[in-house]
Amino acid sequence: MDKEWNFVDVYGLDPDLLAMVPKPVAAVVLLFPDTVKGEEAIGEVQTDYPQDLFYTKQSIGNACGTVAIVHALANNQKQISFDESKPFKDFLEKTQAMNAEDKAKYLEKDEKMGAAHEDCAQQGDTRAPSVDERVKAHFVTFVNFNGSLYELDGRKEGPVFHGSTSDESVLEDSIEVVKKFMARDPDNVNFNVMALVHGSDN
Repeated sequence: MDKEWNFVDVYGLDPDLLAMVPKPVAAVVLLFPDTVKGEEAIGEVQTDYPQDLFYTKQSIGNACGTVAIVHALANNQKQISFDESKPFKDFLEKTQAMNAEDKAKYLEKDEKMGAAHEDCAQQGDTRAPSVDERVKAHFVTFVNFNGSLYELDGRKEGPVFHGSTSDESVLEDSIEVVKKFMARDPDNVNFNVMALVHGSDN
């Protein structure tokens, strides 16, 4: 991936803290508690969505973080360049025209992408869970696609539509949806937000 693009933490949801996030923002990734309360519907699931919107189902256990990153990057190919020699570029070229189920099957069998996932998962001090271990959190991605805000969650029947947005307001519009996620489980503090940005927080 182009080194000018990075994932950065969003430290808070109030306007002053959001203003600290580098611009432009290409995608927003939410990590939220995977509880029963969190299953209440927000937004409109679309099974008939634009073909150019890159959406894949999740068929690999505990790979929601990888799927979230795939969704964030794959839906910003016009502004982010990818190394031709890396597995991700090959994955995009081979799966772009596939439906969501076939994308998931390809990702599941793609040994190079799987190795990249394992390498990332084993970094840091926290033990990565096995694919069949029950975890209590889940990642989803928010992107602007042709002026529409979509939530991309590989467990859903399709992308979730959340109204209109723009390149300039995608962070703030995504945060409004994030607040709805948090309102479903107000006593839980285990929510984290990242943004895919041009630049870094250094």
